[in-house]
Amino acid sequence: MKIKRKIEVAVISDVHLGTFGCHAKALYSYLNSIDPKKLILNGDIIDIWQFSKRYFPKSHMQVIKKIMDMASDGVEVIYITGNHDEMLRRFSGAKIGNFSIVDKYVTELNGKSAWFFHGDIFDVSIQNAKWLAKLGGYGYDFLILINQVVNWGLSQMGREKYSISKRIKNGVKGAVKYISDFETVATDLAIEQGYDYVVCGHIHQPKMLIKENKIGKTMYLNSGDWVENFTALEYQFKRWKIYNYNYDKLSPFFVDEDLKDMNMQDLIAAITIVDKKKKSKKKKSE
Repeated sequence: MKIKRKIEVAVISDVHLGTFGCHAKALYSYLNSIDPKKLILNGDIIDIWQFSKRYFPKSHMQVIKKIMDMASDGVEVIYITGNHDEMLRRFSGAKIGNFSIVDKYVTELNGKSAWFFHGDIFDVSIQNAKWLAKLGGYGYDFLILINQVVNWGLSQMGREKYSISKRIKNGVKGAVKYISDFETVATDLAIEQGYDYVVCGHIHQPKMLIKENKIGKTMYLNSGDWVENFTALEYQFKRWKIYNYNYDKLSPFFVDEDLKDMNMQDLIAAITIVDKKKKSKKKKSE
């Protein structure tokens, strides 16, 4: 049996379960390789905007079951809502066992304060023209589909994979400015409120840097995504690091044998059983 890496806090965001761009198998492998005390899901885990009964593969369901199992096994799971799963905001404040849903989260890590939120509150396109933002989401998903076909062709020729959307974002001045502005606004607010760390998702750009202004300084962290970058944030031994699945998977846990042979109906049933167990434990504690 392989030993899982023990970490204090793991942060993932922008998984977009239910879309073609989601790399659920890679995320599932990562979740099976760690043993965190706390797992923070920082928004856009399930893409409710683009949810369709016609497309929700088994691997996507396995990720949900894995997260539920982690909570059942004692991991504190905090689901912070994002824009693509904003429907869950009506349940903000709900808690079942070790699983809770919030809009933002503040905690202390070894004497330093950390502020977690998804980041869509800074996105004017979402706040003022939601229909346009959703349209852009469908376009992004289509671009990911095209990219998968291109990468299949490249792999057949023995060439390295290529991200079209990342190239576009990094090459467009407006996109680069947006990312810079996002980081500045987030860190200015964090410094003003006295937070040592500000941890976001939303913009699919993994980052870790110190930002400073006239008032003070803070560390800005972004967990990236599981569509293009395959990244997470990990906190252990009083320091943060960006985990990159493509480079850091020394001993990946590809599948749990008990989940490998499960069909979709069994997975749904298993998730329901876990949920019932949590409710039963809650009643007993009350």
